Amino acid sequence: MNFDLTKDQQMIRDNVREFADNEIAPGAAERDKTGKFPLELIKKMADLGLMGLPVDEKYGGAGADYVSYLLATEEITRADASLGLTYDAHIALGIAPIYYFGSEEQKLKYLPVLCSAEAMGALGLTEPEAGSDSGATRTTAVLDGGSWVINGSKCFITNAGYSKFVTITAVTEKGVGTRGISTFIVPTDAPGFEIRSGYEKLGLHSSNTTELFFDDVRIPEENLLGPLNNGFKQIMQVLDGGRLAVAAMCVGIAQACLDASVKYARERVQFGQSISKFQAIQFKLADMKKNIELGRLMYLKGGWLKDNGRPYTLEASIAKLFCSEMATKAALEAIQIHGGYGYMKEYPVERYLRDAKLLEIGEGTSEVQRIVISRRLGL
Repeated sequence: MNFDLTKDQQMIRDNVREFADNEIAPGAAERDKTGKFPLELIKKMADLGLMGLPVDEKYGGAGADYVSYLLATEEITRADASLGLTYDAHIALGIAPIYYFGSEEQKLKYLPVLCSAEAMGALGLTEPEAGSDSGATRTTAVLDGGSWVINGSKCFITNAGYSKFVTITAVTEKGVGTRGISTFIVPTDAPGFEIRSGYEKLGLHSSNTTELFFDDVRIPEENLLGPLNNGFKQIMQVLDGGRLAVAAMCVGIAQACLDASVKYARERVQFGQSISKFQAIQFKLADMKKNIELGRLMYLKGGWLKDNGRPYTLEASIAKLFCSEMATKAALEAIQIHGGYGYMKEYPVERYLRDAKLLEIGEGTSEVQRIVISRRLGL
């Protein structure tokens, strides 16, 4: 069993880490305060080949493997979880459906635009009545004279405000549940398509979160993505990869918590000595380090399985479940180590807690992950 990263993987991780430290981290707190979407950083990331990192070069990507993408996601999120979420949604949710299930013509048309960050990738899945229950989709698509007519709405959609087209799910055959859902590419400038950005969120303030509304939106028949009525299976496969990316995000947040806590513990003096000398603090830091290492190994295992064409649904759910709950716990412990200062915006750990919590919810709640895992146990 070889746990070494390849030279290419190490190079990508190290380059992204340097970029994150020098370019992303310095403005993270200010972006959290203002909610400004970091278009200038995204353009720099595109210039570095990051915005299409795991996409084949013939479609404008960098041709890296999925493990490299996960490593990049961790480093970006360590510096700024809002940008980490933007990056996750762009590649793991926005690019993935087109890359995996699109026709050659669709790939050549849409992927270069996404890989260059001329437009952000976005996936319209969640609805007011269809969150964890993706099969409860109410948005419909009806074929009419060579066009699909779409009606319905989506909520909590990342990046759509900066997209030129959004991949969405819609019911194309009623009465058969998930077997009647299809996937479509919808241009954001199509008449009747409205995007609203008005959420006030606990954290992840500089990520773009929107609602989508479809009122008799007409798109060409060829904008169907993959076979008719195969959308639910497609999205479940996409979410497996997305859950690995969320796990990498969580490890990034937890690593940021550990880094901040070690620094503070060394500097903070109480009872005549650095609090890093107190066993109570040492044990908290040791547990954080332990959990980070376990989480990183789990998402890397899932990425390796994916890169080698092997099943990884179970591993993705385990990684997402463990890492998301671990990140929230790491943020809570980081605040505790900082004491009263941890509750203040002067220090970053309160932001880490606000950012971490969503990751126990998005791309499959902790409860959904436990369902997936328990089903693999034959329960």
